[in-house]
Amino acid sequence: MHDDRRRIEERVQRLHDQRIKAAIYAATVPLEVEAWQAPGEPVSFEEAGAAPYEPFAMDTPWGPPWGTTWFRMRGKVPAKWAAKRVEAVIDLGFVGGWPGNQAEALVHLTDGTPLKAVNPFNQYVAIADPATGGERIDYLVEAASNPDILADDFARTTPLGDILTAGDKPLYTFRRADIAVLDEEVWHLDLDIQVLRELMLELGEHDPRRHEITHTLDRALDLLDLDDVCGTAADVRDALRPSLSKPANASAHVISGVGHAHIDSAWLWPIRETKRKTVRTFSNVTSLAGEYDDFIFACSQAQQYEWVRDNHPKVWARIQESVEKGQWAPVGGMWVEADGNLPGGEAVARQLIHGKRFFIEHFGIETKGVWLPDSFGYTAAYPQLAKLAGNEWFLTQKISWNQTNKFPHHTFWWEGIDGTRIFTHFPPVDTYNARFSGVEMARATRNYREKGAATRSLAPFGWGDGGGGPTREIMERARRLADLEGSPKVVVEHPDDFFAKAREEYPDAPVWVGELYLELHRATYTSQARTKQGNRRSEHRLREAELWATTAALHVPGYAYPYGRLDRLWKTVLLHQFHDILPGSSIAWVHREAEAEYARVAREVEDLTAEAVTALGAGAPRVFNTSPVERREVVRTADGSLAHTVVPANGSAPLGAGEGPLPVTVAGRVLDNGLVRVEVAEDGTLASVRDLRSGGREVLADKGNLLRLHTDLPNHWDAWDVDKHYRNRYTDLLDTDSVTAVEEHSLLGAIRVERSFGRGSSIVQTITLRAGSPRIDFETDIDWHEAEKFLKAGFPVDIRAAHSSAEIAFGHIQRPTHTNTSWESARFEVSGHRWVHIGEPGYGVALINDSTYGHDVSRTVREDGGTTTTVRLSLVRAPRIPDPEADQGRHRFTYALLPGATIEEAVAEGYALNLPLRLANAAGAPEPVVSVAGNGVTIEAVKLADDSSGDVVVRLYESRGGRAEGVLRTGFPLAGARITDLLERPLTTTDTDGNSVPVALRPFEIQTLRLAVREE
Repeated sequence: MHDDRRRIEERVQRLHDQRIKAAIYAATVPLEVEAWQAPGEPVSFEEAGAAPYEPFAMDTPWGPPWGTTWFRMRGKVPAKWAAKRVEAVIDLGFVGGWPGNQAEALVHLTDGTPLKAVNPFNQYVAIADPATGGERIDYLVEAASNPDILADDFARTTPLGDILTAGDKPLYTFRRADIAVLDEEVWHLDLDIQVLRELMLELGEHDPRRHEITHTLDRALDLLDLDDVCGTAADVRDALRPSLSKPANASAHVISGVGHAHIDSAWLWPIRETKRKTVRTFSNVTSLAGEYDDFIFACSQAQQYEWVRDNHPKVWARIQESVEKGQWAPVGGMWVEADGNLPGGEAVARQLIHGKRFFIEHFGIETKGVWLPDSFGYTAAYPQLAKLAGNEWFLTQKISWNQTNKFPHHTFWWEGIDGTRIFTHFPPVDTYNARFSGVEMARATRNYREKGAATRSLAPFGWGDGGGGPTREIMERARRLADLEGSPKVVVEHPDDFFAKAREEYPDAPVWVGELYLELHRATYTSQARTKQGNRRSEHRLREAELWATTAALHVPGYAYPYGRLDRLWKTVLLHQFHDILPGSSIAWVHREAEAEYARVAREVEDLTAEAVTALGAGAPRVFNTSPVERREVVRTADGSLAHTVVPANGSAPLGAGEGPLPVTVAGRVLDNGLVRVEVAEDGTLASVRDLRSGGREVLADKGNLLRLHTDLPNHWDAWDVDKHYRNRYTDLLDTDSVTAVEEHSLLGAIRVERSFGRGSSIVQTITLRAGSPRIDFETDIDWHEAEKFLKAGFPVDIRAAHSSAEIAFGHIQRPTHTNTSWESARFEVSGHRWVHIGEPGYGVALINDSTYGHDVSRTVREDGGTTTTVRLSLVRAPRIPDPEADQGRHRFTYALLPGATIEEAVAEGYALNLPLRLANAAGAPEPVVSVAGNGVTIEAVKLADDSSGDVVVRLYESRGGRAEGVLRTGFPLAGARITDLLERPLTTTDTDGNSVPVALRPFEIQTLRLAVREE
C-alpha cells in the first residue's frame, strides 16, 4: 500500500510539473523588443522615453551589476484570440528562489503610467480579459539588474555589494517576452492540484483524509489527455471538486491572512534601489486589488509611502483609492521598521510620531498597532511607547528564530519596564512571507502554543524582504483553504480585525515581562561601528539643536524655529535606523552612504545649533549644557587652555564659573585627583583604581581595560551573529609601543598607551582623569585591519553583582549575571545604550560609552572566596559577509569607567559623555527654557510643538526605576500645561503654580508636557 501511494505521489508531481504547468499559456507570439542601457544611476521615464533604442534578441546577455536597462516592447494581439484572456509574459532571466535579490522590472505605458512589475513569481502583465483581437501593446520596461548577493547562501564574500567594486559583466540572459493566452481552466487546475497535493503530504500516514486525497488525485489524472491538456483540464477539475469541497473541522485552527510585502528599506541593495522596489511592489498590489475584491494588504513604513508619493504620483493615487476601498491597510505607525534595540528613547518616539502622523494626514487613518516582523529583538520600553502613541497591539515574528529557547507564547500580553501592557502576537506560521503552502499551514497549526485557550493566529502572506508582495496564485490558495478538511481555515482580513477577535477570545492571555530578546543576531549590537556611531551622535546633536532653537525662538525676536529643517534631518536619521542599516547587516554600498549621510546631518545640525546660539547675541565666552543635569566639568577652549565650569542643566554659564576642585597630580603612570587614584601598568592596562571617597577601596579585581582580540567566525550570517564559541580563542593585547604621560595639568592628567597588533592594526588610547570628577575616560583611536576578529575591553571589578543594569530607551533593564537557566545562558551578548551598571548593596560601578551598544557581563569566584564581576564592552568586529571590508579603517570613540556610581550618577554621566559642553561667545543667555527639581525626573527632549502653535513640548521620564516627584520650572511666562500623548494631543490638564508644574512619575514613566507660553 505504501509503495502504491508513493507511485501515485510521484505520478501527480510529474504530471503537474511537466505537463500541466507547461500548458497554462496555451498560445504565444513574441513581442518585438528593443533595448537601451542607461548610463550610471537610474534615469527618469522621460529621459528613457527619448533615448535611442536598438533591436534586442532573446537569449542575449544583459545587465551589468546595479545597472538599469530600458526595454521597448511592442506587439499586437492576434485576431483569433478574441474572447481569450491575454497577457504579456516577461522572463528577464530570473534566478534564485525569491524575487527581491535579483533582476526586477517595472512595466510602463508610453505615457509614463506604471502598470505593474515583473519578477520571478509574477511574470505577467494583463493585456485584456476578454480580448477583442488586434489590441496593440507598447511598453517601456525599466529593468534593474541587481546582483544576487545571496548566492551560495552567504558562504562566500563578494565584491558585488558595492557599485564601486561590482564590475560591469552582464549578469542575466533574457529568456522571454511574449504575448500569451492564459488558459484559465489549466491555471486553476494547476492550483487545485498544488493545494490538494501539499495538504496530502502534510497529513499523517494513517489519516483517512490523506488516502482519500491520494486516490482522488490518481483517479482524476486518469482523465487528463497528455495530448490535449487544455481540452481535458475541466474534466480533471470536476473530479477533484468533491475533495476540494469537503469543509474543515468545526474545531479547525483559524488563520487570518493579511497581504504583505516586506521591503527592507536597505539591505542587499542600496536605498536608491528600495525606492524602485516600493513602486514595483505597490504597482503589483494595487493591480491585484483590482482583480480580487476580498484582497487586503497591510503595509508599514511611512518613509516608503513618501517615496512613492514624491516620485510616482499615479501609483500614489492608486494607493489612496485602495485605502478608501478598505483593501489597503496602513499599519505599524512608524517611519521605518526600525531596529528594536539600538535607537535612543526619543528616536523611538519620533519613529512612532512621524509614522502615525503621516498616515493620519494622508489617509485619515490612525494605525492601531506596531508592526515589526523582522527586527532583531525588542526593547522593554516598547509597550509604553506604543501605548503613548495610541496603539493597541504589537506584532513580530522574529523571535521564532531563537537559537536556544522556544518562546512559550504566540498570543500574550507584553509588559514593559514601567508596567504598561500591550496585546502581542507572534504568528506561529514562523514567517512574514507566507504563501499558504501545505507546509506553512501545518506548521502554523502544529506550532500554535495557545491550543485549548484560543483558536486563531495571523499569517502575513506575500513575497518579501526585497518586496514583490502577494500574487494571484497566493490569493487563489487562500480561497481554496477558506474551508477545507484537514487544513486550518484561512480568512483574509485586516490585522485590526484579527487582533480585536484574538483579544476578545483570549482576554486573559499570559503575560511576558521585560525585553523580547532574540537569541540570534547578537553581533548586530557591534557590526559596522561607524554606522552606529553616526546614529548615536545624530540623536544627541538633534537634541542639542532643538533645545537651543527653542531657547532662541522664545527669547529672540525675529528668530524662526527651523521646523522644516529639523523635520527633514530627523527623518534622515530615522530612515537609517532601519533594521538592516543601523544593525550593520547591509552591503558595503549601504554603509558607505550611511556614513556620508551622517556626516551631512552633522554639518547641517551644527549649522542649526550655531545659528540658534548666535541669535542669543554676541558677548563673552559661555559654556552651553544640553544635558538634563547640572555639569561641573573641565573644558578645553579653542586655544587649548583648560577651565573648570559649573553649568546648569539645559542652560549656560560664563566660562570658568564655579569653585575650583582639588587638583590632578601625575606621578609616572599614576593619576590622582583626590577622588580616585588610577595606576596604569607597564602593559598599558589598569593595575589599580582606588576610590578615595570610599576609604581607598580597590575597584578592580584584575587587569582593567584589558583589550582582548577574539577569533570570530560564526556558524552563519557573519555580520549578524556572534556565537558563544568566540570566547574560546583569543589574544590579550598586552604588548605596547609606548606608555607615556601626555598631560600634566592641575585640571587634567592623561597617559597615552599605544599598541600595534595583528594585520597592521593599531590602537592609541588616552586615559584621562579630570579635576572634580571620578570618571576615567579612555579616548580611543583604532586603525583596524583585522578579519574575522572581535575586540572587547574588559573591566573585572571587585563587586558581587546579582544583576547588571543597562540603559535602554527611557530607562534601564536588569539582567541576571548568573546562568542558572538556558534563557540566561543564551544572553551571552546583550545590548545597552549609554551605560552599564553593576553594584552590590552600598557600592556600584558604571561603564559609560559614546557610541557602542554590545557588551557582556560574567561572574567568577576567586580563590579567596570573593566574587569578580566582569563587564566587557564590544568595540569593533571584522565580519566579511555581506560587506567584505566591514569596519576596516579608523574608529574614534570614548568609553569611561565611573567608580562608586549609583544608577542616577550613571544616567548623568551617560548624558555628559554623549553631550559635550559647547563653548561659544554669547551675551548673557536667558535662564534655561525648563529645569527640574526632583531626583529621578529626567528631561529627554525640549522643542516647540509640531503644529507651529508656539507651545513648548517637554518629554521627561523617571530614570532610576522608582517613583519620583518634582517640579518643572519654565524660563518663560507659563500660561498653562497639559499632559499629552506622543503626538502632542492633550490627555489631561495639569496644575500650574506661576511658572512651575508639579511632576509625579511612576517607575520609568514617560510623560509629555505641552506648555503654553503667556503673552506679555
